[in-house]
Amino acid sequence: MGDIRPGPPQLRPGRALAHTNGASGSGSPHRSDGRPPQTPRGARRSDPDGRPGTTPPVPGRPTSFFFLFFLLGLPAALFALITWQVVADGPLLRLDRRLSDALVHPDRASAFLADLGNVQVAVPVLAVALVYVALRARRAGTDRWWFPPLAAAGLMALVPALVIPLKELTDRHGTSVVPPSTGFYPSGHTATAAIAYGCATMLLVPYLPRARRALIALCGVLVLGVSFGLVRRGYHWPLDVVASWCLSVVLLSSLWLLLGRGTPGTPKK
Repeated sequence: MGDIRPGPPQLRPGRALAHTNGASGSGSPHRSDGRPPQTPRGARRSDPDGRPGTTPPVPGRPTSFFFLFFLLGLPAALFALITWQVVADGPLLRLDRRLSDALVHPDRASAFLADLGNVQVAVPVLAVALVYVALRARRAGTDRWWFPPLAAAGLMALVPALVIPLKELTDRHGTSVVPPSTGFYPSGHTATAAIAYGCATMLLVPYLPRARRALIALCGVLVLGVSFGLVRRGYHWPLDVVASWCLSVVLLSSLWLLLGRGTPGTPKK
């Protein structure tokens, strides 16, 4: 009579029973392979209080909103406001002139700090960082190891493509310290320093985690030093520098998102 025999049914290859070990009991929504069911309610996890919660990431998380607002939306809006004031010769420019008159005091220290924003200084620093990161990533067998250095280099090349047309559009004259000329808004030296040193820091931090704070602090000191030197030396108005800060924050934040870093504080998988 074949293999008909008394006793409970036996598992056959390729079959799954609803009431096997691993299921939570009769009528359990769990699948026999241990994976959650294809239903939104069954796939939801509980929060710390035991109530049904939502598995992150959740669209529209507050951290994502604040990241996009403070690092993209707010700097872009501030940059647009300053540009409008420069073009329209608005009231902000009167305050800008007073602040410049109070800060301008040319000396060797300010000239040295301003020179740190030169292309001849900042870009080679970025190039060394890009080569180092590319070699480390390639040796580690990282997929698309070439993409982060290439993206950072492309962002650096984008700076003059954005700054030069803006200089021609606004046609702002310089301070009383520099020879009479126009094309000072926004500050190209500030943008060059912020993008070069910022990109270098962003790419180096994952490979030098112990030096993370030192790298971030050094980047901030360099950018602030260049900014102060430009204003102190009289090469730029304060608003020229602030506008370049805003533009640089938008560009660096865009690079962060492009590289898939996520929001600040999110652990990498």
